[in-house]
Amino acid sequence: MRTMPTILAAVLAAASVAGGGAAWAASDEARQGDMGRGAQVWVNNCNRCHEYRDPKEFRDGLWRPIITHMRIRAGLTGQEARDVLRYMQESN
Repeated sequence: MRTMPTILAAVLAAASVAGGGAAWAASDEARQGDMGRGAQVWVNNCNRCHEYRDPKEFRDGLWRPIITHMRIRAGLTGQEARDVLRYMQESN
């Protein structure tokens, strides 16, 4: 009789780990940003005040503080800022 609860516990533990792995992958993707969404945010927000900037104008490491500063000024969400950062770095 104890075998069934043990099997059930093992199945639930495996499902929990698998679900956590999917959540980890999704959160990792969000942390990295999405290039396509970043391009769209650039067009809809950044481009209102700035003419198109060549992503090669700054090295990858310099885009992060620029985007962080402009995130506050433009009222972008954290995700939008990560997306724009990814777009600028990948286009570099």
